[in-house]
Order: sequence, then structure tokens, then C-alpha cells
Amino acid sequence: MPVRRLDPILVDRIAAGEVVERPAAAVKELVENAVDAGATSIEIAVEAGGRRLIRVVDDGQGMSPDDLELAVERHATSKLPDGDLFAIQTLGFRGEALPSIGAVARLAITTRAAGAETASTLTVDGGVKGPVRPASAPKGTRIEVTDLFSATPARLKFLKSDRSEAQAVAEIVKRLAIAHPTIRFTLSGEHITAFTYPPEPEGEHGFLRRLARVLGSDFNDNAMGIGVEREGVRIHGFASLPTYHRGTSTAVHFVVNGRPVRDKLLLGAVRGAYADVMHSDRHPVLALMIDLDPRLVDVNVHPAKTEVRFRDPAFVRGFVVAAIKEAITRFGFRAATTGGLRTLDSLRPHSGPPPRPVSVSHRASALRHGGAYAGWQAPLDPAPPAQGLHESQGSLPDLMAPSADSRAALTEIQAETEASPLGAARAQLHGTYIVAQTGDGIVIVDQHAAHERLVYERLKRERAATGIGRQMLLIPDVVELDPVDADRVLAEAETLESLGLVVESFGPGALLVREVPSALAGGRIKALVQDVADALAEWGQGGPSPLEERLDAVLSRMSCHGSIRAGRRLRPEEMDALLREMEATPMSGQCNHGRPTYVELKLSDIERLFGRR
Repeated sequence: MPVRRLDPILVDRIAAGEVVERPAAAVKELVENAVDAGATSIEIAVEAGGRRLIRVVDDGQGMSPDDLELAVERHATSKLPDGDLFAIQTLGFRGEALPSIGAVARLAITTRAAGAETASTLTVDGGVKGPVRPASAPKGTRIEVTDLFSATPARLKFLKSDRSEAQAVAEIVKRLAIAHPTIRFTLSGEHITAFTYPPEPEGEHGFLRRLARVLGSDFNDNAMGIGVEREGVRIHGFASLPTYHRGTSTAVHFVVNGRPVRDKLLLGAVRGAYADVMHSDRHPVLALMIDLDPRLVDVNVHPAKTEVRFRDPAFVRGFVVAAIKEAITRFGFRAATTGGLRTLDSLRPHSGPPPRPVSVSHRASALRHGGAYAGWQAPLDPAPPAQGLHESQGSLPDLMAPSADSRAALTEIQAETEASPLGAARAQLHGTYIVAQTGDGIVIVDQHAAHERLVYERLKRERAATGIGRQMLLIPDVVELDPVDADRVLAEAETLESLGLVVESFGPGALLVREVPSALAGGRIKALVQDVADALAEWGQGGPSPLEERLDAVLSRMSCHGSIRAGRRLRPEEMDALLREMEATPMSGQCNHGRPTYVELKLSDIERLFGRR
């Protein structure tokens, strides 16, 4: 078969398959053009998920008739004035978006440049370009794409439902809105909850306001500010506290030189930064802008320009990890405010059928014996009692009977202690939870989770300084493991010795433990060694993570066995000492597994719970 040149329209449709794979991709290209045109307001509307209609209206600089005619030609662009592909300053530069869209749909463009007396309009239908005609329109550009993929019907079979495509469009607009907070974005259409993001002032305050609108109002109270610069690379933005997270990575946003990207290198850096404080199946909420010399990043590695390639990827990854870790260390004492809100929600009465009338004596008996009425909760506006107080008083439950260890409440509160962030310890409930009183509320601390983090941070400090202190066992302990696990531990015996754990072989599948870290003395040695074996097994499954991260993973497992166990009674001074150490320890707001170590309830919220406000 002889070689021949393809028809130009067919070439455009092939190119369109790379650039415009779905309606959201077309929206992305059109909105990026509006941003590059200097627009301060961009309105987007879609119908049938963008398949039937995409409309983008902006107030940018517009185009002249001659520019409009060239704009729909392949490889025609105004965004490479000097032709330097290594110093790209705009979002679009290929000159393929408009001709590619016009090749697979009906494209109508109406535009008016600043100072022009009239506007111009042009249509492209299935790759066939019409003439430029005069029109009436305000300054800016209006683009309508109708019947997307009508020229390539096979592509329609690969589209998802209209609702799914509309949600993809919304996600694209949100990412662009985060990248450009000073621009007004409006989105409306079918299967979409319409929204408008008003323009925000320049600076960190305006950026945080835009993030709160896009990512949720809770983000404002749970965000850590980040602003660092090194070797010409600047990273600034906000990341969530470790205890404020989501089930997917869709709320992780990176903007490189004004371009929203989904880069595997950067996503891996985020996972590495939070690995020590967040469970592996959870993801933070963050939006970070990375500004650097355009010559240090290649944005021309993907047709849709959603990926980038850094000249020095190791430096960028390490810089992102360091920036986030520094913020976690600085803010890590705090726990997410949503923990207290969830606690209050769980205490509020839930709507349901009204309970049957029950006599006071029957109610008291049920409460006392944990019967079916034990979950009863008094309404905020209870009806007056049917009988006098003197008749029912003898049947009421003994409200003065102690239900928790209240020894801390017997001590006098010092003003400076109550003024501390975690307040003064007042009680211990169920041998597990410490209740502390602050100046404007109460704090509930999980003593095991909190002490686990404290032990872990102590072990890390010791390893970084003079080495982890060891304590020799008076009688060495023999631990039996699966032979594979035992061999795995023995293979890393030298590394474990540097972490304070000294083991040696004691026959097939058996280990002899001679020394343990001083901070873990008195713990369950067999469980400790088994956890270490499990952590070593994960080394071979987690990829080539740095040695520092691997050692921290082992220390995290070990620290669990040296912490205060749930069920242990603490004296008031022990509880206060734990609270003060939490305040002085970085990242104590969450345990090693990413769970919060405490929740805080404001007095005003508690008063509303009881109808006092």
C-alpha cells in the first residue's frame, strides 16, 4: 500500500483525539485560553455533560478579525512570541485546542478586542471553517461548542453518563479556580450544582478564602500555612492538619507556575510527608503553588498538559516533603476541629418517633439495669411531671453514684494550668480517657494514643542524637515466630540493634531477646518482636522508600508497646504531666496511625447542646 498524505480534516480529528478526549478536556482548554487572555471573569455553562453544549464567556482582551481567522488553524498561537519552548509563560501554547475542537464539533466564536468598534464571529463545523463576519458583542470572547464529537460518533460510545461528565467539568473548573484565585469563576448547567467563586485579593489571605470556598469551610480552621523558598524554587499555600483527611486524593491540588497538574512525583512527595502521621489509606487536603524558572520544568510532556517533568525531580520532591513536614512539626500539636464537631453531633438527640409514655419508676429501673430504655434522652423542653416531686423522688436513679474516676477533680486548679492549650486534668473515664478543663471548654484525651506518639517522638530524638538507650533484660526472653519472620528479623539484627533491640538466633523459628529500648522496658516483648517482623515484611512491599522512613516505620511499631495502656488508672499529677508533654511535643495531635489523640469541645457549643444558648 503506497504512502500518502492524510486529508487535513482527518489530521485535525486525529489530533483532537489526543487533546479533547472528553467534554471536561474541551472546557479545560477553553478556560485556560480565557485565563491567558487576561480575563477577570469567566462563565462556563454545559448541557448534557458538555456533549450538547459548552459555553465559555470571558472579559479578556479579545481578538481582532485577522487573529480570529488564524486562531482556528492548526499550530497557530499568540503564546510563543519568541518561539522558545523552554520558557513557556502561559497555560496554552500548542495552538491545537480550537482547531481540534472544531474538527469534532460545531464551534462558534464571537470576540471583540479592547478598543475595537465591532466584534467578529466565526464558525467551524466538523473541520470546515466559515468566513469571519462582523457581530455585536462586549469586550472579550464568547465560545460555544455544540454537538461535541458529532463528527466522530465512535467517540461518544466511550463517554460516561451526562452526570459523570458534568462532574468532571466541575472538577476541572475547581482546579483552575484554585490556581487563579483573583479571577471570578461561574459554572452552571445540567447535573451540576451551580456555583460562583468571587475574585479574591492577591496574597495568602485571598488564597485561603478561595480554598475555603472550593474545599469546604472547615478547611479554613484546619489548614497549615506553608511558605518556603530555596534555590529559586518557591512553595506556598496551605495543607491540612494530619487529622483532617479524605478517603481519596482528589482534594490534593498542585499548581506549577499557574498550571494545575496531577503529577505522580508530587503525589508521592505528599504521601511521604504525611507517612508518619496519617494512615496509608487516607489522604490530606492541600493546595500548594510551586513557582520556579520555566526553564527548570518541562510542561510539554503530555498533550493535555496535565503532567510536568522537572529538571531536578529529586530536589523538588525533597523540597516538597521538607516543606510539608516543617508545617506538620509546627502545627502538629493541633487536632482537627472537626473531631469536636463530630463528638457534639453524636450527643445531639436524633429525630425519630416519640417514645411511649413510661412511668418514672419504670424509667429509673431501666436506666439502672441497662434495659431497653437505657438510651433514653430527656427532651430539651420536657413536659411537667405527672406527679409531685415528693411522690417520685424515691424512684429516681442514684445520680450521685460515681461512674468514673474523679480523683483529679479533687485537686485545686491552678490558673496557669487551666490557661494551657490542653487545660488542667479533672477526671479519668473508663481508665482510658482524660478529661481536662480549659478556659473556654473541655478536652478529652485518649491516653494510649497520646502516649504512643510521645514515646515515638522520644525514640526518634534519641536515634538522631546519641542513639537509642538500651536496657538489658535480667533474663533474656525467648520469642517464637514463624521461621520466615524469624529469618527476616535476624537479617536486620544490626539495624535493629541501632534501634535498641538486640536479638540473636535461638534455634529454628526462635529468637533470644537480650536488650530492648529503655523507653519500652516493661512492655510485651513477644508482641514487640512480632510487630517489628511485620514492619520489616512491609519493607519489601512499599517500594524503594528511603532508609530514614523505613527506620521510622519500625520505631512507630515499637512505640506502641511502651505507651500507657488503656485501662490503667493515672494519678492527677500523671495526667497533668501527660498533657504538658503533649503540648511540648511536635505532632502530638495525632497518634502514629493518624488518629486524633484528643478532641476539644467549646463551652459555647456544649451550652447550645443543652439549650442554654
